[in-house]
Amino acid sequence: MEKNQKEKLPEIIDLSQEIFSGMPVYKKLPQVRIKTHATHEEWEGIKNPKTVSPSVLKLEMGEHTGTHVDALSHMGRKYRAQSIETMPLSMFYTEGICLDLSHKGLEEFMEPGDLEAACAKDAVKIKSGDTVLLHTDHYRRAYGSANWSKGPGLSIAAARWLGEQKVAAFGVETMAPGIPGRSNKEVHRICGELGFTHYENMINLEQLVGRGRFRFIGLPLRIRGGTGSPVRAIAVFE
Repeated sequence: MEKNQKEKLPEIIDLSQEIFSGMPVYKKLPQVRIKTHATHEEWEGIKNPKTVSPSVLKLEMGEHTGTHVDALSHMGRKYRAQSIETMPLSMFYTEGICLDLSHKGLEEFMEPGDLEAACAKDAVKIKSGDTVLLHTDHYRRAYGSANWSKGPGLSIAAARWLGEQKVAAFGVETMAPGIPGRSNKEVHRICGELGFTHYENMINLEQLVGRGRFRFIGLPLRIRGGTGSPVRAIAVFE
């Protein structure tokens, strides 16, 4: 009986970056600083301890830190009422698929034809309400290097194509969904216009490729007026 119960446990794959002081952030966004606010030794009245054990950490960072989701309010002024706490939780708890775009190089566009070809290759179909994750392998290839900010990105046409499939969201391994200076602002605008969102800085997508559908969960913090939120994104295979 115990053996059968273990066999039925779902497989959970963590898709989230670790958050730490000094980690890479996009352009001029707030740097991440994590400091000890209180220690167990202070609480217990231990004087001059040889070791210090944090009991509370102080986090200083922006909403768009590490693996995070953008609120629709981030996409443009006209969407400012749609902050993160107003968005339905059903947008962050969906079915998911992962498409293999790992052949894409630095600052190379992912086009609608690439997305269609990736669907055909793994015999998957995008359904309304899906979260579509885009595996480029850029995290493993470039995280922490000079090329980290130069990953592949969606073209304007590809972003619109995804929106036309009525997806809830898509997710990328890079710090931006489009290519900065070429398509990134327009990709955000299209998300606002068509009412879908995206996740950035995802990891472990190579573990999802070719495996079909899974449950995707990427719940944001309930930040009043938030333009986005860090998430602990996971894929669940039953």
